[in-house]
Amino acid sequence: MIRGIRGATTVDRNQREDILSATEELLQRMAELNGVSPEEMTSIIFTMTPDLNAAFPAEAARRLGWKYVPLMCMSELAVPGSLPRTIRVLMQAETARLQSEVRHVYLREARVLRSDLEPVDAAGGSEHER
Repeated sequence: MIRGIRGATTVDRNQREDILSATEELLQRMAELNGVSPEEMTSIIFTMTPDLNAAFPAEAARRLGWKYVPLMCMSELAVPGSLPRTIRVLMQAETARLQSEVRHVYLREARVLRSDLEPVDAAGGSEHER
């Protein structure tokens, strides 16, 4: 079954390396926590808030060696009052997990976007798993 895995993170500055390293971290955590490899990913969609434009976040997936995963980057809507400097990801992957078992990953300031989900700590696990 193909499932959607969501994630988001933020950066402090509109700098190429900041965007790429934060996106790499997010992608690795999403894949790791959901037990999916690049071969199981059908595609990944990236969005960034309009205040970010120093890099394509999809480049982070290529830096991870995810050569054959189809990737697409888009700009997020400029909604007044929304969280600034945010990178969002929608990863579609083949998995046997139930929808309720999918682990969505929200890092840094992006945790406020889905405060209803169990937070992920800096090591990549659930805070209750420490």
